[in-house]
Amino acid sequence: MSETTKESGNWLSRRLRRLTADPSALDAEELLSEVGKTAGCEPMASCHRGKVMTVTGRLRSVVYLPPGSVPTLEAELYDGSGSVVLVWLGRRQITGIEPGRTLTARGRIAENQGRRVIYNPWYELSPA
Repeated sequence: MSETTKESGNWLSRRLRRLTADPSALDAEELLSEVGKTAGCEPMASCHRGKVMTVTGRLRSVVYLPPGSVPTLEAELYDGSGSVVLVWLGRRQITGIEPGRTLTARGRIAENQGRRVIYNPWYELSPA
């Protein structure tokens, strides 16, 4: 089989897979591939309590707590392998922290009610 035939066969199989695969699985693969491209980042699947980590991903959800409660902003960051909740204490909102945005965060992993959490993380928003 010639090299050109192998390349066209690989292209065709990749294309066919993209057309038939579950969109959420493709999105997870794409996000996970970005983890390897971002310097110093590790997959969230390797997160464990007490470890200082740099993670990157897409914000799935952002929760603003109502006035009258302790000011707290929570955002779920997903990278295709897992998720971590970013919690900013003393903040009701942060410009740019919104669902769908991509960011890189760094901090110590904690656990709260069975969820992986980083409190008051250092973060950097990716260009929109």
